[in-house]
Formats: sequence, C-alpha cells, structure tokens
Amino acid sequence: MALREIRVEGDPVLNKVSRPVKEMTGRMRELVIDMLDTMYEANGVGLAAPQVGVLRQLVVIDVGEGPVVLVNPEIIETSGEQTGDEGCLSVPGMAGQVTRPNYVKVRCQNIEMETVEIEGTELMARALCHEIDHLSGHLYTELVEGELHSASYEEEDEEAEE
Repeated sequence: MALREIRVEGDPVLNKVSRPVKEMTGRMRELVIDMLDTMYEANGVGLAAPQVGVLRQLVVIDVGEGPVVLVNPEIIETSGEQTGDEGCLSVPGMAGQVTRPNYVKVRCQNIEMETVEIEGTELMARALCHEIDHLSGHLYTELVEGELHSASYEEEDEEAEE
C-alpha cells in the first residue's frame, strides 16, 4: 500500500488532458491499488489518475457498493437531471451546487482491459461524470451554480458520536 499525494486546485496537472492506457502493466496495476488506498484514506468516493499526478485515463470509484475501476472511460448515454452539493479531494474543504445527469452509461475497459459498460444513477452517475471530467482537465468548480461554500463535516461527526 502506498498513499499518493493528492494534487490540489492550482496544480497545472489538473488542467491537462490525460492519455489513454494502452496496456495494463504492473505499474498501472500498482497505480490502481495506490489510487484506491489514497481515495479510501481521504474518505473520497472517487479519484482520477491526474489527481495523483498521473496523466492517464484511469478512474477509481466506490459509492459504497465496492470499488469500480474504469480504464479509458467514455460517457455514451445520459438522462435525467440532479442538482446537489459536490466536492472534490482536489478542492479540500469546499463544496458547491452542481447539476449533473441522474443516469449515466459509460463504456470503458476494466482492469483486465476487457471492454465493459457501467451504468449508474444518483451518486454513482455524479461520480462517473465528475471523475471523467478530471481526465479532460476539468474540475467541478467550473460547473458550480453560485458560490463554493465550506464543507466541514467534523461538527456532524461529533454530533453523531454524542
């Protein structure tokens, strides 16, 4: 297990376009494991390779149903609409209202480089769109409706412990 440094807004790597993954090498598999470990350690639900400084089309997501690895993902279908608070590990402590599709279908390769389709609604749809945006050099802050606001969950956690 190796935790990677999460790049934060202002780091130029976050605004660059990622290159496709041509083959799943040992180094790529290690990157997937490191990304999952880093995402879980930071209490995130998704992480894209550029967020750890690697310009490859690779995303990991876990919305509570187990980890999903997407290699070279492409959104092929969307429908519906949802608006809600969105945050990002690369914009720590902040959140903002973003409208996304409520249903998303993605074509990608899995870790074995087999072509698969992944569908998601609600949080999974939001995570798919958010993480795939990272691969094109875009942050959710470009889509925020209104102002960013503080997203501190510490007070809520303390209340839950009482």
